[in-house]
Amino acid sequence: FFFFFQESMHAYAANVYTTVVEELMKGKQRKFIAVEQEFFRLWWDMVATDTQKQQVHQLLQEGRLEFVIGGQVMHDEAVTLIDDQILQLTEGHGFLYETFGFRPQFSWHVDPFGASATTPTLFALAGFNAHLISRIDYDLKADMQKNKKLQFVWQGSPSLSGREEIFTHVMDQYSYCTPSQLPFSNRSGFFWNGFATFPDPPKDGVYPNMSLPVTDANLHQYAQAMVANIKERAAWFRTGDVLWPWGCDKQFFNASVQYSNMDLLVDYINKHSGEFGVTVQYATVSDYFQAVYSRNLTWEIRDSQDFLPYSTEPFQAWTGFYTSRSTLKGVARRASSLLYAGESFFTQYVQKNPEGSICKCKALKQLQSLRWAVSEVQHHDGITGTESPKVKDMYMNNLMYGMLNVKKLMASIIFDINNAKKNGEVYSSVYSEDSGKTDVDQYVVVYNPLAWNITTFVTVSVSSKAMSVYDELGHSVPAQVQISVESQSTYDLYILVTISGLSYRKYSIKPLDGKQSAFIGRSIKFKRRDLTRADQQSRRMFPVVNNCYQIVFDQNTNLMHSIVDRETNQTVQFTQEFLEYHVNGDTAKGPISDNYLFGPNASAVPASKAVGLEVISGNLMTEMRQYFYSNVTSQDYVYAVFTRLYSVPEGYDGKLLCRKIEQEYSVGPLELNREAILRTSTNLNTKQLLYTDNNGYQMQKRPFKAYVNNTVARNYYPMVQTAYIEDESTRLMLLAERAHGVSSQGNGQVEVMLHRRLWNNLQWNLNNNLTLNDSSVVRPVIWLILGTKAVTNALYRTSGLALEHRPVVMFGVLSADKPKPRRQFQQNSVHDSSVTVPPNLHLQTLSIPGWRYSSNHAEQVLSNRMGKQKEDDADFSRVLLRIRHLYEVGEDPVLSQPVMLDLKTLLKGLGSVTAVEERSLTGTWDVNTLERWKWKTTEYPGKRFFNSTGTSEDYIVTIHPKEIRTFFVYFQVQ
Repeated sequence: FFFFFQESMHAYAANVYTTVVEELMKGKQRKFIAVEQEFFRLWWDMVATDTQKQQVHQLLQEGRLEFVIGGQVMHDEAVTLIDDQILQLTEGHGFLYETFGFRPQFSWHVDPFGASATTPTLFALAGFNAHLISRIDYDLKADMQKNKKLQFVWQGSPSLSGREEIFTHVMDQYSYCTPSQLPFSNRSGFFWNGFATFPDPPKDGVYPNMSLPVTDANLHQYAQAMVANIKERAAWFRTGDVLWPWGCDKQFFNASVQYSNMDLLVDYINKHSGEFGVTVQYATVSDYFQAVYSRNLTWEIRDSQDFLPYSTEPFQAWTGFYTSRSTLKGVARRASSLLYAGESFFTQYVQKNPEGSICKCKALKQLQSLRWAVSEVQHHDGITGTESPKVKDMYMNNLMYGMLNVKKLMASIIFDINNAKKNGEVYSSVYSEDSGKTDVDQYVVVYNPLAWNITTFVTVSVSSKAMSVYDELGHSVPAQVQISVESQSTYDLYILVTISGLSYRKYSIKPLDGKQSAFIGRSIKFKRRDLTRADQQSRRMFPVVNNCYQIVFDQNTNLMHSIVDRETNQTVQFTQEFLEYHVNGDTAKGPISDNYLFGPNASAVPASKAVGLEVISGNLMTEMRQYFYSNVTSQDYVYAVFTRLYSVPEGYDGKLLCRKIEQEYSVGPLELNREAILRTSTNLNTKQLLYTDNNGYQMQKRPFKAYVNNTVARNYYPMVQTAYIEDESTRLMLLAERAHGVSSQGNGQVEVMLHRRLWNNLQWNLNNNLTLNDSSVVRPVIWLILGTKAVTNALYRTSGLALEHRPVVMFGVLSADKPKPRRQFQQNSVHDSSVTVPPNLHLQTLSIPGWRYSSNHAEQVLSNRMGKQKEDDADFSRVLLRIRHLYEVGEDPVLSQPVMLDLKTLLKGLGSVTAVEERSLTGTWDVNTLERWKWKTTEYPGKRFFNSTGTSEDYIVTIHPKEIRTFFVYFQVQ
């Protein structure tokens, strides 16, 4: 996890590839594996000469250079969303296939901090034959090592089970590096190139800490040390094949020094193999797995349990990074969601407007800038928040730049479709979500990126209370306006929108013109309450009601007291408070917290002694604003919760809106060495059992475990999108728009870590500027759903995606003298052009990747050999479609059923479908030709290859629970 500044990484990566390729050409026995495409592509595009490029082609064909994983980055597994993992994998695979006709078939996930059960499923769907991980709990690894159980066949998905299982290898206690300590040399062990210093390498080529070169005098000692380590590792595995990783972080930047010493050692051991009892050879990951596979052993099956959280020592639980740099986590997800919207918007534009005036190549570049930014931030030192501030700024800048590009693209598409120039419309500026001020006669264009019909509110900032909102046909639209939380001079206008799948609507916002006006929210302010002196005897309750819930506040404390589920009439005791874990920053005084680790000193302590409450109620929404102060006289609050309860007028489908209790938090700036949590306590008898998701794909059961040390931190888990607690009858669901750490530290309780601010004196952290002195204010949003299991089951998948993919709001101004162009808007918002799937399916991808490779593998390999690929323009005719089934087998009587889908009918709004090809997850394999290795297991002693189910000729596919199906779709050219 060394991740230095961008320029040093570029210099370092360039050195690695330049020197490695040169050295591989010098010796036929030499081999090398490469992982992250972002660095390789920078070298390939900016540094590599034509000769070096030829050599790479040759080395790949000879199997001496091998790309493993092949994504843009080695992604984190704990806090990333499945969509973004697939994006970054697809991005890298598309490049490798287009450039070399190469398809990775093995993983090398050695560095993410804990392993998710989603990953084996994704890698199986991408056509991999084996998966390799390393960082799992130290005590669990020791046990598996002792019992030779570090290798198994992992069935990561309970619903897909054996169909998408994958052989998995866990690295032993030495992990992915060779030992750095040798008895006769106190330098860098088997690393002769020493320690990387970039961007300013030493002029004389002597790097710090270079190991003693191999000479006749020390050759035998080196060989003994290497053989001893190989034999120690061999005892932990079932076969006589030992994977000995020769490398580590920031190695091979001076490959000639490495290989020349390695060659001497390898040759010497093989010459004396009788004496040593081992032979050694250079190998790739595929060589190793091929050797193990050919042994034909029968392997144990691991079920869908993941390897989270991850601890390296009794007081080192790596559960802090679930929350570190919350702002970056939030922006990364907003960027991902905007990209998702931009992709489908552009795809529809290209299909429906062949004569459109937008330059498609430029548009693709705009989308690609965001694809790259969202891909790179999935790195295990990116979205995790475990990078230095300088690198964090790089990620943020790249995300903001990509988002700006996609917003511009979406605006220009609307501009073009509506022929704005002729009709006097001017797009002043484009924003996503709730920024932007509207004054005279503005309009908003709202795009729904989901393939479902949605009814929801969008928020627009306005300068006056007297506002009216109209749709394209001039009909009045329900809206509510109220004083903004942010400032007393602006107002928030909530507009109720109903939009069909993948469609947009246009709404005009006008100063009041005597007709229908927006409802005005009325404010009631309650006196600030001192929590330390609250009168427990005389409870004065204040209820807030919609059709689904009654939320009761206690006026003595201004805190929530209970929630009544109006459907079952059940009352749940429900209180929320902010607490802080105080943590140690001085290594001399004990365990610390840092970007990675969470090490609380003791239980969390309440963070405020006084609470203010303001309730703003209107016909469409009631907003409860709670402000938390450190004491009764404090000027400024450190914490706030804005809770919104929605009421939907007759005639609107308000199921989702009515059921969600929306909470937005304001947290910070914190004091130093504080970790802020929101703890929700209920009277549900949950037996301290928590459920959290793996990457927004599947749920994991998290029973509370007592440990000798560090119990609080080791019971923290990542919530990427979903967490819940429940008893026999009732479930409380939490849905998030960014990752957080969550835990259940008591019966009926769930706590969410919202923010961290830390400083410590661990030398390694100081050297790398990893102290997380984050003084920002964070504004995360969580939706709560309370109800029976049946009700929450039917809602939580669609709700989680509705929070993830809120409508994109774009602003424009109408010039006064021209009439509104009605006709064209109508035709774009009518329902026949919408794309809609049933509620248990999710249209996960609809995009134009632009790859120029052939779908036919033989053709693609041939054109790579002939060097034909380079000059063509991007391919705009191939559309990438992915559809995911959201439910597990048996999870719901109706929603867990398989779904038959006619792709021709589904996409008829885009045009006439002429061909569909079913592909592997990242698009590089035709599923009919993909045959993965089938490892013998205790369940299936016979060895067989896997074959996936293809598409039938008539465009009808049946999608089973938890499947993710990937297609290339071609439309009739208009």
